[in-house]
Amino acid sequence: LLHTKFIYLSLIFHLLKQHAVCIPLHTLQRKQALHLKLHRRNSTREQLRMHHLFKQLPRAIIIGVRKGGTRALLEMLSLHPAVVKASQEVHFFDNDENYDRGVDWYLKKMPFSFPHQITIEKSPAYFITEEVPERIFKMNSSIKLLLIVREPTIRAVSDYTQVLEGKERKNKTYNKFEELVIDTKTCEVNTKYKAVRTSIYTKYLEHWLKFFPIEQFHIVDGDHLITDPLPELKLVEQFLNLPSRISQYNLYFNATRGFFCLRFNFMFSKCLAGSKGRIHPDVNLSIKEKLQRFFHPFNQKFYQITGRTFNWP
Repeated sequence: LLHTKFIYLSLIFHLLKQHAVCIPLHTLQRKQALHLKLHRRNSTREQLRMHHLFKQLPRAIIIGVRKGGTRALLEMLSLHPAVVKASQEVHFFDNDENYDRGVDWYLKKMPFSFPHQITIEKSPAYFITEEVPERIFKMNSSIKLLLIVREPTIRAVSDYTQVLEGKERKNKTYNKFEELVIDTKTCEVNTKYKAVRTSIYTKYLEHWLKFFPIEQFHIVDGDHLITDPLPELKLVEQFLNLPSRISQYNLYFNATRGFFCLRFNFMFSKCLAGSKGRIHPDVNLSIKEKLQRFFHPFNQKFYQITGRTFNWP
């Protein structure tokens, strides 16, 4: 019975392929992979091979940054019929315990895919974890790396907001943003505060460049991805050498959420989780301006290294 279902799905797949129906095709691929997963205990290796489904190591990784839009980027890229995403953050390269389990363990965490598809995973902690670049290099020195960034001050506030919400859920108190971001002794920006350090993008990128050439990185504008995602996605398609498949049809603005949602086909659409797009607390204007002045020289260096300039203050 299982074998018959596989044959049926494969026939539909090939019929749709002949008529160049790209988006529904992707949905069928997902369903077929899910069907295999649900019945994997009864599936033989021969059946998997027959239907050309197997697990592949990522050929591209979204390495960060935290609160830059990594989840949105991954979900939007999954609109492409040649992209398969790891649903959960694997934290293989930044977690010593996971890394010690080996590449075979990592491979098992990847989704089923067809030979022509590429697998992508994301873990924003990769960008700021010192051991990660060398570990990824040892696995695949030619891998493509996606780094999505936002205006550093906005990113720092977003980082704070996520932590604040977690504290409030546990009925714990938490300092105001202004108290954390400014060193009370020196009245200067507190570089020991993680939300500030993470926004100094050039600090971490220079470490990555000890292992990978800049040509293997693509910088995504996380602010632009929120307001007008399609141009950013087109640039990523080009970087990954994928045929252009994501269109405006696949993206529609949800006025209630204030975000673009995803349309895979006329039957299936989805929006990002409700935790995305949290309302930021009001931050003292003078503190914002102080942060912007602090980040400015680092931003200029980031532009110079990456060859991409952003409209950051």
